[in-house]
Amino acid sequence: MNIPFNKPYFTGNELIYMKDAIERGHISGNGYYTKLCQQYFQNRYGFAKCLLTSSCTDALEMAAILLNIQPGDEVIMPSYTFVSTANAFVLRGAKIVFCDSRSDHPGMDETLLEGLITPKTKAIVPVHYAGVACDMDMILQVASQYGIPVIEDAAQAIDSFYKGKPLGSFGQLACFSFHETKNISAGEGGLLVVNDPALISRAEIIWEKGTNRAAFFRGEIDKYGWVDIGSSFLPSDMIAAFLWAQLEHLLEIQTRRKQIWKLYREALADLPAKLFVNLPFVPDYATNNAHMFYLTTADAAMRNQIISKLKSNGILAIFHYLALNNSPFYRNVTQTGTSINSEHYTDCLLRLPLYYELPDDIPAQIAELLNSL
Repeated sequence: MNIPFNKPYFTGNELIYMKDAIERGHISGNGYYTKLCQQYFQNRYGFAKCLLTSSCTDALEMAAILLNIQPGDEVIMPSYTFVSTANAFVLRGAKIVFCDSRSDHPGMDETLLEGLITPKTKAIVPVHYAGVACDMDMILQVASQYGIPVIEDAAQAIDSFYKGKPLGSFGQLACFSFHETKNISAGEGGLLVVNDPALISRAEIIWEKGTNRAAFFRGEIDKYGWVDIGSSFLPSDMIAAFLWAQLEHLLEIQTRRKQIWKLYREALADLPAKLFVNLPFVPDYATNNAHMFYLTTADAAMRNQIISKLKSNGILAIFHYLALNNSPFYRNVTQTGTSINSEHYTDCLLRLPLYYELPDDIPAQIAELLNSL
């Protein structure tokens, strides 16, 4: 048996649409399929403006530029997240202020947020870990009280909701990923969502290398030039064509992933009592988009034992992030607060294989193997 951690799913139309993009004669950014994808997200989720990017990292970097993050500014985010969440703001000279995780979920502990705010705080970046929503009411209440913009890192959160409203629609800005490990994939790729109308025009300029080229092609100006800072954040229309083939099958892909997630939940239901293992927690206010199925063990030794047991039986399970406040880059930076829970997830969180074509019997086989420990 050879069960990888992840296997990208192909709908069958990817090559057809990529060929069509070539035949249309426009394979650089902002072509036919780019517009289709952007319109899809605006129509389906009610986002004000969507801009495809080459990665979620690029979307985060655009967000940092849009909010005019300057050296010395402080940006609050969870310590248990991918490095791109922090890098986007460090590149602008910001100091990252890390918030610990919740005890019941790897997302930021919203109750700690207000205590991390200072006069230098210029952004709050909640990360919807595993596609499960943070408590956005609490985050937005604190953000509004102090006049601080919110950027949702929704890299894992496509088609997930908070109290019936789609993730990505709460912050002034939001960022999604289409990396091959995500539910919907273009190999690489990302999306910047601009919900604040006051930021839309500048977002287009930054997206187009600091030029007002988008306005020119709409006929709003008679020539375009360099008017702001920016970069080449646009993906090729070939990537967008691939993404469009995936988006057409979003419902089918989500349905299948949720089936697998449910099979895991049912098969592993008896593990907590036996192995002191915790299963994923989804609050009542959040939906589950089946991005990930993970376990948290009592300690690192138990996690390593499970990884070894599964690997010896041809099943690849992997751990996740090193809490960023303990990373070599930030090890010597003084932090406000603690990261007890983040460090627990660093040592004890284990991700199980979850992809469209995962055989139905794998969750039960994994349960059997773990029960034999």
